[in-house]
Amino acid sequence: MERHPGRPRRVVIIGGGFGGLTAAHALRRAAVEIVLIDRTNHHLFQPLLYQVATAALSPNDIASPLRTILRGQDNVTVLMAEAREIDRALRVVRLADGRDIPFDALIVAPGTRHSYFGHPEWETFAPGLKTVADALRIRERILMSFEQAAVLDDPREAEPWLTFVVVGGGPTGVELAGAMAEIAFRGLLPDFPMLRREQLRIILLEGSGRILGGFSERLAARGLAMLAQLGVDVQLHAAVTGVTEKGVTVGDRVIETRNVIWAPGNVAPALLRSLQAPLGPHGHVHVRPDLTIEGEPFVFVIGDAALCDDETGQPLPALAPVAMQQARYVARLIADARPPETRAPFRYVDRGTMATIGKARAIAQIGPIRTAGVFAWLLWSVVHIFFLIGFRNRVRVMLEWMWYYVTFRPGARIIYSRASGGGQRRSGS
Repeated sequence: MERHPGRPRRVVIIGGGFGGLTAAHALRRAAVEIVLIDRTNHHLFQPLLYQVATAALSPNDIASPLRTILRGQDNVTVLMAEAREIDRALRVVRLADGRDIPFDALIVAPGTRHSYFGHPEWETFAPGLKTVADALRIRERILMSFEQAAVLDDPREAEPWLTFVVVGGGPTGVELAGAMAEIAFRGLLPDFPMLRREQLRIILLEGSGRILGGFSERLAARGLAMLAQLGVDVQLHAAVTGVTEKGVTVGDRVIETRNVIWAPGNVAPALLRSLQAPLGPHGHVHVRPDLTIEGEPFVFVIGDAALCDDETGQPLPALAPVAMQQARYVARLIADARPPETRAPFRYVDRGTMATIGKARAIAQIGPIRTAGVFAWLLWSVVHIFFLIGFRNRVRVMLEWMWYYVTFRPGARIIYSRASGGGQRRSGS
């Protein structure tokens, strides 16, 4: 039997990503008290996170403090804390520090982490890319690999350090591989005259028969050609069966490498299990047409954590526009206190999908429009600049891109922590 709590007065939002932050903004004029809980103190513009990982941008360019973003909104309180459990019976969110945060309405938007398909031990050697910490870890490994290779006398010993493997041929993997190829071949290699171009390898592994599965066949083929132009070795039907400190196993062969980045699949956080709602195979919550869970008209799950079908019965993609549209829809239901029987189902309006593959290379799929090349890249750039939080961030990113476009000198190549490494040093070093 469903609860009908009346007009919600206290709204708790778990997650300060695109979904959570958009929901908080959309409720700014509502007669509610909002508590926004996030384990970090910042909102992260994840679509550009790969540019932090490849040293093209700094973390401050794509992240803004949540308190600063919401400073002028009087009805919101920001808590930097980790939500550990949702108690539906008591209607509280239990935090890791033991505090209980009561709610009348709840919006669950915690995002996801990468799925290692039953092999969590692979994460040690193949980090994913979801947080600033992930991006900085990957950036340090890339930069330190060049430094390590530069002091080795034997070219064969240097090869694993100069082999970079990206696992997963979706937009994240493709964008990473393209950016890594440009940074490695045109940004870093000129600074290391002792290294040769033929020593560098950028490999993209995809388990299926094509990359960019969410795009049309023609655009996926264009993306494949662009990666080849950049020097990326794309290997299809290449399912990973093992990852160790020394390399990646694909079938019965081993690719020796010290640098693996993991980009396929997502798994929802364990927090969602406490909702006691039906879950998908990777822990995502099956939601009703109004994005609620069964028996709870004011408990919503949105964004990457939700399994929500479109009008054709296909699951909606894990994209920022989906989370933002869901957040605005949910905010209207809460602000108006609409009872379940009067709610129109959520409908996603697809305004297009884009992926960039290096400088002046991108693909865009907007309704019936299919385009690739410089125009798609310019469109991608404008859209991403527009959605960045804050005027300062937009200006900084535009300047960084202009500088990199002209010079091919990435502006964030400082190594802050020294990774240990062995190997025979070059004479005189």
